[in-house]
Amino acid sequence: MIAGFSITSLLLILLAGIGAGFVGYAVGASSLVSYPALLAFGIPPVLANASNTVGVVGTGIGGVMGARKELKGQAVRSITYVVIGAFGGVAGAFLLLKLDPSVFEFAAPVLILLSSLIIAINPRGRMQAKQAAADATAQLKHIEATEATEATEATKRATTPTAPHRPPEQLVQPMSQDSWWVWLGVAAVAIYSGYFGAGAGTLALAVLDAAKIGPFHKINALKTLIGTGANISASVVFIIQGAVDWPAAIMLCIGCFIGGYIAPSITRKIPANIMRAAAVIAGIILTIDLGLKTY
Repeated sequence: MIAGFSITSLLLILLAGIGAGFVGYAVGASSLVSYPALLAFGIPPVLANASNTVGVVGTGIGGVMGARKELKGQAVRSITYVVIGAFGGVAGAFLLLKLDPSVFEFAAPVLILLSSLIIAINPRGRMQAKQAAADATAQLKHIEATEATEATEATKRATTPTAPHRPPEQLVQPMSQDSWWVWLGVAAVAIYSGYFGAGAGTLALAVLDAAKIGPFHKINALKTLIGTGANISASVVFIIQGAVDWPAAIMLCIGCFIGGYIAPSITRKIPANIMRAAAVIAGIILTIDLGLKTY
């Protein structure tokens, strides 16, 4: 036994973390797997949620490290989002710890159902499809423009080697052009991340896409910064307040890192609709189960 957990239990939490990291990469809802897994081992809801927040930090850090290319040239916005995420995470963490535990127990089924519905609506998939169409249109225009100038540049190309032309990279709009509601939306997502967090990444994507901040791959990287900042700061609060079950949190964190690492090569072979449907069904079942125990 280690701090009340058997070796078997810790290995099962590790496996749950791997599943959470995988689901987090695939559909953006790690907590749909990790949070109920901690509940299943008898950890009280508030303590389980706090430990879960610490556990999923590894997923966010790995995502930010993997998105360095997408975040290049966005230093100011990146720092701003991390700071907003950090303050929101602290606010969410204090809401979780200071409100009566029954409030969270009552809200958890509703929040899980909300995250399941967000996945079902699939704003991430819609954004990817829209981005693919925009990229195809830009590529077509570039090809047409290149073909139109080939006749007049034939002599120059014959005597001077030239690099292949590429369409200009789509940029993120300046922060000065952001609408006022964008910052409220980002702050709300950060607070939600610190309080519970399931589906927060998808919510952040929806906010940034609605504001037309930039192309999908760039706002996908930016939303990771919001969640990472929130989870880290919330974790600090939970640790200071002694609200973390360390054996569970550590095993969950290791599992999340492994799951997030292996997910890309596996998800390429699985239709996205199947993964999304599985996550939605699991969320609905969990909502019903928690609801029957709570209400």
